[in-house]
Amino acid sequence: MATISATLSISFLPSSIRFAVATTSTCTTSSSSWRIKRPARFRCCAEPSSPEQENPSTPAPPPVKPPASPSSLWGISTSTWSAGVAGLGFLETAYLSYIKLTGSEAFCPVSGGGCGDVLQSDYSVVFGIPLPLLGLVAYGLVLTLSLQENGKKFLPGIDDLDIRLTLLLISTSMATASSYFLYILNTRFIGTSCSYCLLSAFLSFTLFSIRVKDLGLERVQKFVGLQLSVAIIVALALTNSYSSATTQLNGTDDFVLERYDTEITTESTPFAIALAKHLHSVGAKMYGAFWCSHCNEQKQIFGREATKILDYVECFPNGAGKGKKMAPECAAAGIEGFPTWIINGKVLGGDQELPVLAEESGFTVEGTEQS
Repeated sequence: MATISATLSISFLPSSIRFAVATTSTCTTSSSSWRIKRPARFRCCAEPSSPEQENPSTPAPPPVKPPASPSSLWGISTSTWSAGVAGLGFLETAYLSYIKLTGSEAFCPVSGGGCGDVLQSDYSVVFGIPLPLLGLVAYGLVLTLSLQENGKKFLPGIDDLDIRLTLLLISTSMATASSYFLYILNTRFIGTSCSYCLLSAFLSFTLFSIRVKDLGLERVQKFVGLQLSVAIIVALALTNSYSSATTQLNGTDDFVLERYDTEITTESTPFAIALAKHLHSVGAKMYGAFWCSHCNEQKQIFGREATKILDYVECFPNGAGKGKKMAPECAAAGIEGFPTWIINGKVLGGDQELPVLAEESGFTVEGTEQS
């Protein structure tokens, strides 16, 4: 019992003390050889994990979203609409390219239209390339890419998003060019109706609207900067190409009028001569045409001597009519009617009385009779 009590007592002591006591007991008590066994250490752990938990498999990939269904308009896919509109534009520009390259007369569906005026003008050529030919290439490219988007594998290896973005940029450039040409038509061909120009502009704007509908406004907004860059490049290129373009006289594509001089029969008054000298000194210019009756009347008001002093610009020095173009200086000044005065940057249209010209130019001479 004593041995058991001692053993139990020792088991509750720290390990170092327990070892010392055990050694002492062994040395002093030779008859009872005993050994103190240290209690086994147990580890506290959770229940064994399942094989799946011990060897977890790789996480499953996230579910792939199905591709968005193509947009449609009135039940027809936008790619089909785009291909149809581009096909119409391709046919139109193919016809105009034939007319331009062969020099044939264009059929104008609207009576009194000036299809020939526009098609044969300098504005129908961009950097030496006929404009209808450029349109033919653009419409052909849109037609091909639209059919590719619609399932036709003309160009393998092209991503669908790349096709849609390319179509958006092409339609942007075409809409920009059409806007520019409408401006030219309204400012350089006043009174001229060009049915083919209007049709081409309508098709270009329609294509642009279709492509915006296809991508959606939210996605299109991400490419606004790229679209603006394309539009600016197109506008600058056209401006540079048309910097030296001249306009043919509207409605004169059926005859040729050779230039002739009109005799000035009136005598110039001292006031008219002094005013003419003043207008010359301030850089005022009179733009006119040899066939213009109002220009002749303006010269008669100044008289023979004063007219020779004026800075007069003849806008049709080589004649008027078919194949005859307005002088570059007149085209650059934006002359739209005759006569036109430009005095200190101000434009005066029509023939003017001498006091009006004196007032606009700041001419005052005391003692000079106005007659």
